[in-house]
Amino acid sequence: MVTQYLSRLRTLDRYVGDYDVVIVGAGPAGLFAALELAEAGGVKVALIDGGYKASQRHCPLQTPLEKCTYCVPCHIMYGIGGAGTLSSGLINLRPDVGGDLHELVGDWDRAMELINYVDSIFVKFGAPGRVYEPNMEYLAKLSALAARVNARIIPIRQRHMGTDGSRMVVEAMTRHLEGAGVAVMYATWAVEVERGSNGLFTVKTTRGVLNARAVLLAPGRGGAEWLVSQLKRLGASIDFGPVDIGVRVEVPYHVMKPLTDAVHDPKVVLYTSKYDDKVRTFCTNPRGFVVKEVYSDGTIGVNGETYLEKKSDNTNFAFLVTLRLTDPMEDTLEFGKSIARLATKLGGGKPLIQRLYDLERGQRSTWDRIRRSSISPTLKDVTPGDISLALPHRIVEDIIEGLKKLDELAPGVASPQTLIYAPEIKYYSARPAVDANLMTTVPGLFVAGDGAGLSRGINVAAATGVLAARGILKYLAQH
Repeated sequence: MVTQYLSRLRTLDRYVGDYDVVIVGAGPAGLFAALELAEAGGVKVALIDGGYKASQRHCPLQTPLEKCTYCVPCHIMYGIGGAGTLSSGLINLRPDVGGDLHELVGDWDRAMELINYVDSIFVKFGAPGRVYEPNMEYLAKLSALAARVNARIIPIRQRHMGTDGSRMVVEAMTRHLEGAGVAVMYATWAVEVERGSNGLFTVKTTRGVLNARAVLLAPGRGGAEWLVSQLKRLGASIDFGPVDIGVRVEVPYHVMKPLTDAVHDPKVVLYTSKYDDKVRTFCTNPRGFVVKEVYSDGTIGVNGETYLEKKSDNTNFAFLVTLRLTDPMEDTLEFGKSIARLATKLGGGKPLIQRLYDLERGQRSTWDRIRRSSISPTLKDVTPGDISLALPHRIVEDIIEGLKKLDELAPGVASPQTLIYAPEIKYYSARPAVDANLMTTVPGLFVAGDGAGLSRGINVAAATGVLAARGILKYLAQH
């Protein structure tokens, strides 16, 4: 499937050359690593990504067409800026939201310095100056309600760039990198990474061969499977952590207002009574839009976007169940992909949509039933169906129970008319073994970002890019 996908890409000018560093993936991790290396100077850097520049990334679903044309590659998933930066463009100003940066660096204050540093760079390149402060009075009242249902709300300072604002910021970063001499290669897919007996790397791409003294792999969630395959082939030590599998929930804007007034993008963590599983809200988009993701292997998923200018009447958010697997099925990445493949087949290549009323009663939704809802779906290129046929029973039970608990904080979330889209799966469960500089067990090979399981959001992904770049500079100085 991937080979067929790559063969459909346009044939462009071929690249070949020698570099000090090749960075695979230009999401937040790759971009910030490139910015850090460019700032240091004296290092020849190539930054490659399978997608296009941010200014060229426009999804047909967000036009009057409202129909997926299966762009190759999917502009939502791939391209300069990554999938996360062009979703809601929200920067969480805490090291323990969007990842566990404080654990990675071993110190909260150092992790907080990194987050502030990342934020300052976003602002430098045009991110809006406003920071959303948590409303502590509202949070106090909501926290009392949350305690009754074994839930907690995390207070977070947040900077919101929006999908449209993010595009401008990423374009400014790209222009800066090009002006600083970084070779930014878009529409360029990394196919294979090899390490020679001399310790030098060869990166084979769809547009030529690049040689490098050090390589940073930061392909994001869309490249997580490819990353694992390369690490295994190169002999790097790798493990798998928990996987987040769930749905995207869409409700009228006023329903989530009690939470979004307290925290712009509220992070609610709760534990279910039946299975004691962790369920959480993620990537809340007030007045936002649900979007479709198409991965390079043909599987689909859903995500959400928020714009600074364009607004809907709805709010959507991811509702995710965290699962850890044990022997003999420890590969949580493959587990998530198997669910995505089934959901893709059931939806005929489109995400599934279902009313909560129908999900609870075990009946598939139809367009007629969807139209009876008081909510108009912001994603129209979907298939009404039965999500319980795609997601494991345990996850469905967790989602239904979790929404009822969340209803205590935001009445109406568990309304029969609430719309559920599936699947939403976060592919950041691969966990390569790394040192303090984010170098793998293969000398000169570094990893960063969501695809490597080191982050779960823009803020920490960018911070891992900075850490990896600093580690690369140390490595180059010694070799």
